Amino acid sequence: MELGDYEQPVVMREENKRRRRRMKPHCTSSNLSSMELISIEFILPTSNKHTKVPEMMLLEIAGNCTVEQMKAQIWMRAIEMSQTTDFYHTFTPDQFILQYQKKGQWYEIYDKHQVLQTLDCILYWKVLQKKVGKIYVVQKQKPSEEVQEFQRQLNDLIGYDVTDVSNVHDDELEFTRRRLVTPRMIEVACRDPKLYAMHPWTTSKPLPEYLFKKITNNNIFIIIHRGTTSQKIKVSIDDTPDMILHSFFTKMAKKKSLMDIPEDHSELDFVLRICGRDEYITGETPIKDFHWIRQCLKNGEEIHLVLDNPPDPSEDEVQKEEWPLVDDCTGVTGYHEQLTIDGKDHEKVFTISLWDCNRKFRVKIIGIDIPVLPRNTDLTVFVEANIQHGQQLLSQRRTSSKPFTEEVLWNIWLEFDIKIKDLPKGALLNLQIYCGKAQGLSTKTNLQSHESPNSDSKCKTQLLYYVNLLLIDHRFLLRSGEYVLHMWKIPGKGEEQGSINADKLTSATNPDKENSMAISIVLDKYCHPIALPKHRITSDPQGDRTRAEMPNQLRKQLEEIIATDPLNPLSPEDKELLWHFRYESIKHPKAYPKLLSSVKWGQQEIVAKTYQLLAKKEVWDQSTLDVGLTMQLLDCNFSDENVRAMAVQKLESLEDDDVLHYLLQLVQAVKFEPYHDSALARFLLKRGLRNKRIGHFLFWFLRSEIAQSMHYQQRFAVILEAYLRGCGKAMLHDFMKQVQVIELLHKVTMEIKSVSAEKYDVTSQGI
Repeated sequence: MELGDYEQPVVMREENKRRRRRMKPHCTSSNLSSMELISIEFILPTSNKHTKVPEMMLLEIAGNCTVEQMKAQIWMRAIEMSQTTDFYHTFTPDQFILQYQKKGQWYEIYDKHQVLQTLDCILYWKVLQKKVGKIYVVQKQKPSEEVQEFQRQLNDLIGYDVTDVSNVHDDELEFTRRRLVTPRMIEVACRDPKLYAMHPWTTSKPLPEYLFKKITNNNIFIIIHRGTTSQKIKVSIDDTPDMILHSFFTKMAKKKSLMDIPEDHSELDFVLRICGRDEYITGETPIKDFHWIRQCLKNGEEIHLVLDNPPDPSEDEVQKEEWPLVDDCTGVTGYHEQLTIDGKDHEKVFTISLWDCNRKFRVKIIGIDIPVLPRNTDLTVFVEANIQHGQQLLSQRRTSSKPFTEEVLWNIWLEFDIKIKDLPKGALLNLQIYCGKAQGLSTKTNLQSHESPNSDSKCKTQLLYYVNLLLIDHRFLLRSGEYVLHMWKIPGKGEEQGSINADKLTSATNPDKENSMAISIVLDKYCHPIALPKHRITSDPQGDRTRAEMPNQLRKQLEEIIATDPLNPLSPEDKELLWHFRYESIKHPKAYPKLLSSVKWGQQEIVAKTYQLLAKKEVWDQSTLDVGLTMQLLDCNFSDENVRAMAVQKLESLEDDDVLHYLLQLVQAVKFEPYHDSALARFLLKRGLRNKRIGHFLFWFLRSEIAQSMHYQQRFAVILEAYLRGCGKAMLHDFMKQVQVIELLHKVTMEIKSVSAEKYDVTSQGI
């Protein structure tokens, strides 16, 4: 249905010439569920004056109201009924949080915009068949000095202050910090303290033939050191470390004193450590599958191990969480049937389904301003606005060209040929500033032109600045209202290019607000928040008929397309064929990247059919893991969360050794995620917390990106903070020492640079 009663967009005030205003967060709610009333008993923060028992209040709350509205109702009723009304006049609802208990754990109802009916606690109570749930109203506590000091230490290790929200236009950073607490705590609770402390480095790959030939009768010699003495023993390559220790202690039963082993100690009190390394040979893995053993065999070196005391698992204790858990229902929306306004009492509507919005999407370009103009003043400038999903362009519009001055005003609406209901999650509004010579560009350009900036004139145009805005935010809500976005500059000739293709997909804005180009835009405002519904997977009537209907000639053509090199772009005809015979294509794992790149993500019905298709991905799930194929689904071409989560799920079977092998590429792939909290981010967090070796490299890969990539600083910082809060005290201590060394080396390098005039001529003073 058409939504004709939305509010008219607010035009920015004329007196604010520079338009460099702090953005106001737009307050929205998350979704709509049924109109039923839910009985909840609230345990208030105040006590009865006589009995000193906490006050309780039973309320009937509408299932489709938000958490924020529920807190307001609690407050109003408390002012009316409580014996301590002064307390509720003194404080505001925002100074309190709502908590509930589930399976012995405390959870916070964190998202104030979420609709009551979709909360995890409501669903949990229904499973338990509880007629009345219980929620505790708890006053927010100021962080203790210990907590603040720990946060400062983490910020120093990260190289970025994750508590700084001065350069964000929503709460996604803080939202993700809270959401990652739960997977972190689960992983820390489930990991084996002994294995984590000793992190053995093993592989499941068969012993190579050339190494096997260096082994005589399946046996090797190892030298075990204890203090100043050592003992050489022969072991089978199929023996585990535990078997080797047992064999060694059996052999040394009457010679313990020679090896400085107390008589009352057994093999259970010791582990084998590699000489000169903080690396252990332990566990139930055959000794031939340890990397160090294979390295010694390859180089023809003797194998020297130390009989050592096992490390103390208490050194890997994790700092106690100051936050309650938040559940994975936080920030979710309902189905279209729950959100639609059809058949609903409009006075009781709090949220509207995106799929009810048949109006075309539009954006108002107010203008741009720049602190320093280019030297050449004989230029014109225009704004190109694109809606894109990954690398797929969904729609494009541009403004007219105007003289390039310090401030350029358009104050016009650009209407796209895509409906609001068809906007997919992960879609970006990409705004780009182009300039060209004044005489080469016409000022009478059609505002709705589909043509590229270069096609309407002979004059060359140059891309100067760009910025992106996610149209559906991390809560599944459509963006609305006014935005002032600080843009990124395209690197010039001779400047560091960095990873420009990845950087151009960032949804972060330039933190250097004083020296960056700013663009002012307005998105339509509505009387209610617009929420993207969850897709309900239904059966596709087309089903599996296509195979029987497919001619042999077309089947052969389809197989040729599937076999095409991934670097060869597909023609529109190839994509059409892949999509038309999608139920045939999905039976070939190698077809998945090509098939999914053929999806028209700007059509909601097509996206729904794609999810129906992915529900039948048994061939993909059962196929042998092809990491190269899976990584294709994690590149810049795919922004759909379900597609990327499907790829990550396939990577779950990777062993630690293989995760290390692909870790750098996986960290880079995080840049292509549309949101901070993603399946890939959680995968990296989980594997890093499970294995210290992976954690070490994850720390440095993330930290190096934070240091050099302003475009993704916040994303990498929030992932790194989540890792550091779970890696344990021993790892934190090691990282602190490593960072200190790096900082000292950097300081020395800068001092040498300051006293050396020439790049390749280091003076004696510098030395």
